[in-house]
Amino acid sequence: MCRPPRGRAPAGSRRGGGGMRGGSNVVVDPHKHKGVFVARAKEDALCTRNMNPGESVYGEKRVSVQKEDGTKVEYRVWNPFRSKLAAAVLGGVDNIWIAPGQRVLYLGAASGTTVSHVSDIVGPEGLVYAVEFSHRSGRDLVNMAKKRTNVIPIIEDARHPARYRMLVGMVDVIFSDVAQPDQARILALNASFPEEWRPLCDLDQG
Repeated sequence: MCRPPRGRAPAGSRRGGGGMRGGSNVVVDPHKHKGVFVARAKEDALCTRNMNPGESVYGEKRVSVQKEDGTKVEYRVWNPFRSKLAAAVLGGVDNIWIAPGQRVLYLGAASGTTVSHVSDIVGPEGLVYAVEFSHRSGRDLVNMAKKRTNVIPIIEDARHPARYRMLVGMVDVIFSDVAQPDQARILALNASFPEEWRPLCDLDQG
């Protein structure tokens, strides 16, 4: 678990309880990565602001904090043992390239564990195109997306981006979690320019 230095809560931090050890003493502070937070209690943890308050996606803990105006904000604990992206954040990665308001193409979405947290991070102004080939995992992904308006599930093979090109617009970030030996090739295929742009980039035409 994440264990940042302890001390007095900084100005603007939020206190709350529910779902984590520490009860009403839980403090939620912003992480250096926008859209990610640290819940400080007896056991500190990464978390994201819940896009769908009152609902868990994979049985994760939730913590509610009360703002100065009396309204409550709910956060979901982000388990690094269930998410490579969370593990990277805890490992001190410099930049995750995912932030509020961005459009993300997520390859290898599985049942939507990490996708749900990316959904939290980009927020209502962002969008997550979640590609998953397995129909079994895809069912869970689709069910999760029904409650998250910023997630578009795509049950298709990421090796063939042409099959879903009409569903995906321009994106800011491509995140690849495809457990295949040709993962780099799959990423490159999905990052290719649209067909209609290619003549503009052809350096062989004098």
